[in-house]
Amino acid sequence: MIEFMKQRTLYIDPQRCMGCRACETVCKLENDLPAGPRYTMVTEVETGEGLDERLNFLPMPCQHCGDAPCVRACPTGALYKREDGIVLSDQSRCIGCHECLWACPFGIPQFGSNGLMQKCTMCYNRIDEGGKPACVANCPAEAILCDTVENVSRILRERYAKDANRMSGFADLAAAAGAKAENTEDKKKGRVKKKSARQKM
Repeated sequence: MIEFMKQRTLYIDPQRCMGCRACETVCKLENDLPAGPRYTMVTEVETGEGLDERLNFLPMPCQHCGDAPCVRACPTGALYKREDGIVLSDQSRCIGCHECLWACPFGIPQFGSNGLMQKCTMCYNRIDEGGKPACVANCPAEAILCDTVENVSRILRERYAKDANRMSGFADLAAAAGAKAENTEDKKKGRVKKKSARQKM
């Protein structure tokens, strides 16, 4: 069994996704899908209340789970994991029983007009040629990452270390601007007091 940290995975960064749905569109084109089926779906999640209320976007392709419940649930072995961790299906062995759909916690498996299961393949053909999945290559916000669990973890640590430094810089600029504004206001008040004192004399 492949070591978990060496498995390939698709990671979605909800802090970067802006809901443009480029991943949905390019996935349908890449897989030549008709109207209806979508191998990745951008879900909308409302969080917060009042002034803090916001709409978050979260693309949902197949997670290619480390211990994939769909693979364990399939009675015919139509679902299997490659050596690199990618979960694929063999439609010649699928009987359309829906056991994989019921086992999947994300509701990813879909069934085409032939009644057989179909889902995201992580564009393994692109990966085998040294490329990236279509959704990863076309995401303008770089919200979707595809690599081993180990490498994705490293990329995220580096990404958010840079973001933390950037935000720290913004905070320093904001503090400096605030101090300057406060100093300017104090000077204005001082001039007003002097003018008022001269008028009284």
